[in-house]
Amino acid sequence: MSSAPTPTDLSAPDDSDGVPAFVDLGLRAELLGALAALGYEEPTPIQREAIPLLLSGRDLLGQAATGTGKTAAFALPLLQRMPQDRQGGDPVSLVLVPTRELAVQVSEAFHRYGKDLGARVLPIYGGQPIGRQLRALDLGVDVVVATPGRALDHIARGTLRLGSLATVVLDEADEMLDMGFAEDIEAILEHAPAQRQTVLFSATMPARIDGLARQHLTDPERIQIGREQPVAGETPRVRQSAYIVTRAHKPALLGRVLDVESPTAAIVFCRSREEVDRLTETMNGRGYRAEALHGGMSQEQRDRVMGRLRAGTADLLVATDVAARGLDVEQLTHVVNYDVPSAPESYVHRIGRVGRAGREGVAITLAEPREHRMLKTIERVTGQRITIDKIPTVADLRTRRLALTQAALRESLLEDDLDPFRVIVESLSDEFDLMEVALAAVKLAHEAALPGSDDEEEIPQVSVRPPREPRAGFDGRGGERRGGGRPRTGGTAQVFIGLGRRAGVRPQDLVGAITGETRVSGRDIGSIEIADRFSLVEVPQGVADEVIAGLRNSTIKGRKATVRRDRGVDGR
Repeated sequence: MSSAPTPTDLSAPDDSDGVPAFVDLGLRAELLGALAALGYEEPTPIQREAIPLLLSGRDLLGQAATGTGKTAAFALPLLQRMPQDRQGGDPVSLVLVPTRELAVQVSEAFHRYGKDLGARVLPIYGGQPIGRQLRALDLGVDVVVATPGRALDHIARGTLRLGSLATVVLDEADEMLDMGFAEDIEAILEHAPAQRQTVLFSATMPARIDGLARQHLTDPERIQIGREQPVAGETPRVRQSAYIVTRAHKPALLGRVLDVESPTAAIVFCRSREEVDRLTETMNGRGYRAEALHGGMSQEQRDRVMGRLRAGTADLLVATDVAARGLDVEQLTHVVNYDVPSAPESYVHRIGRVGRAGREGVAITLAEPREHRMLKTIERVTGQRITIDKIPTVADLRTRRLALTQAALRESLLEDDLDPFRVIVESLSDEFDLMEVALAAVKLAHEAALPGSDDEEEIPQVSVRPPREPRAGFDGRGGERRGGGRPRTGGTAQVFIGLGRRAGVRPQDLVGAITGETRVSGRDIGSIEIADRFSLVEVPQGVADEVIAGLRNSTIKGRKATVRRDRGVDGR
């Protein structure tokens, strides 16, 4: 692997096309060093626009979806403005996020960027022992990243004090509202100082987001990811598809997709130099002829890589956007986005590298479940469909590999001089049936060309939750009901919650509380019945205890509730 670049590398992009580097944004040396060590080459569009504004102290309303680099867009300014050498003390920054997974992800990003500043970052979410959170808050933190329900619990306990806050960030605000956190957010902001910087990021801008911004942001600057349309008449002939996969299975899926697609040559785009080096090493370990290309390499190294790709001694190029600018490889057939691109225009540029001069090309994107919405944004911008394909199974892979063996044998039968091997076939045919001889030869050829092809494991199929609004009806007993859920094969349980319509509880409040405090996703929640004084929620049997424990440790509509397994009508 190449050594980590120095911070000054960030000020010298590979192409002098006027794109500013991180150093041009006024970030301090410790942050530049961390970005360089992580292999970040240049700011994404949302980072270029947001960072200077946030450093100046302005409120910001930004439209940016997952995968655009928005975490760094707000994390870097918050770290830059953090007072130095703080001992103890209440947090100066609060970041509210919709899910525990995002709380962990954002917290990890703060740690990576702020390690040289000694930043003390604490994630607060349901399902984690509250004692650990209490001890950390008592010792003092600089940044708290929290789900709204758990943040409100700590505020009510007096363990999360907001009097020192300089900045509040609402990340994925539309998702938080969809999950029923609107009132929790309002309550949290009421406890924050009036003289503060407020930042709101949302993938969409419905009227309720605009209303939230008007109420809580002061003269905000509005920004949105730039949308660059392809030139009329130059739309490439590209088959576009995506696979939804967990991060842990991405390398295995990439290998399987390459096996099924059998590209003549392919580029795999990654976000950072570090990821390029890591993935190149992984793919070479899996038997692919992969080469890395990024800004940490000298021009001589890059020329050698391109020479090997054009000569056919390498068939897989793993690269960053910056390093691949202006790249034109005639034999290139496939572009793979190892992550969803940071902005729609990046996607357009990437897939434009195939399908040129009337040739057909293939663009494949590996998306994590929470990046699904960004794919929809790209579809709207490009006006082209991205098909969500089913992950190839082991059976699919074996079928494809047998087809490749058959094609190789057909080519040999048509073009090769096979006479030197005739004596072997004739001698074996005296002892075995000719079909059996052919089968054994095919087996040996298949195993020689594709060693270890039977060692594959299944990659789990991942479904994404379709966007939906809770549907209300009546349960015949004077209660409100949300019809929900897919069919379940593992059994379900009814959870009784001692708050109902009189407490203002709505279906989305219950969904938000459960998904915010447990590992359960919205698509796993079944029917919801809301009566005057209680509610019933259907959840998978295997997670019922986790849901009960999570709800007992949190609040719903700011109130504690009795939560237990439902004992039926007679037990109420």
